Amino acid sequence: MTERPKVFITRRIPQVVIDRVAEHCDVDFFDSDDVIPRDELLRSVAGVDGVISLLTEKVDAEFLDAAGPQLKIVANFAVGYDNIDVAACTERGVPASNTPDVLTDTTADIAWALMMAAARRVAEGDRFLRSREPWVWGPLMMLGMDIHGKTLGVVGFGRIGQAVAHRAKGFGMKVVYWSRSHAPHEVEEDLNAEMREFHELLAESDFISVNVALTPETRHLFGAEQFKAMKDTAILVNTARGPVVDEAALAAALRSGEIWGAGIDVFEKEPEVHPDLLACENAVIIPHLGSATVETRIAMGMKAADNLLAALSGETPPTLINPQVWS
Repeated sequence: MTERPKVFITRRIPQVVIDRVAEHCDVDFFDSDDVIPRDELLRSVAGVDGVISLLTEKVDAEFLDAAGPQLKIVANFAVGYDNIDVAACTERGVPASNTPDVLTDTTADIAWALMMAAARRVAEGDRFLRSREPWVWGPLMMLGMDIHGKTLGVVGFGRIGQAVAHRAKGFGMKVVYWSRSHAPHEVEEDLNAEMREFHELLAESDFISVNVALTPETRHLFGAEQFKAMKDTAILVNTARGPVVDEAALAAALRSGEIWGAGIDVFEKEPEVHPDLLACENAVIIPHLGSATVETRIAMGMKAADNLLAALSGETPPTLINPQVWS
């Protein structure tokens, strides 16, 4: 009888995904919603054939050495993979994969939820009512900013950035974007979007949605200089990666009135949030909920399982990050 592959999953994920993998493999997983301690992670991956990892687990040379030479796949349960040392995986011939496409619309939805909540002071109003302070409606009470008819700046015009822009159609917004390359003409035409230089987008936009990957070039892409260049009525929304925005500079800009508001889903040092940002009433902050719907988290898990099971059966994983190791 052929020995079943051994798989380790670094966190509790939807049971339907675990069950699917368990049909073909011997599965062990860290049965908690907390981050697995590093020493336990290294012990747990020793000798396994495949791993489903999360963004909170660093997949580096130490991890790969602990796993051993029989490791055939690291399937990341995320579209981003800044937790994976891709070069180290490639050097050891270990395929690594991610979960693109399945969370595009869900992440665009949360960007709009943050945009609308920040513009209309939804979280602030909720906190006010829960404080049970006496109040009476007034024409100047908690005035916010209109969204319809404004200019939306999209920083990073890939799948998610374009999905964010698509939703702007219903609000009659003008869309400008900044990206490494021009979108196809038909995409620009469909989304009524125009490319801008980064400094032009900062000056022109009423709302800015951050949708870039985290790279050395995009780390602190938004800092004190960029906030000064934005309108004092502008709202920044970040659903990409926390380190793209300098949190201390953002808090300073919010406190001083350099920008009007912010909606933030991701943070520089998760799970920590800069204390100055926590103190800003004009910031809507949520704990990395971009893909947090039942449907999307299951779809992400199933895509990770697709990659894992393909590699373990000798087939090409569908969404490889380092396809050169397979060829």
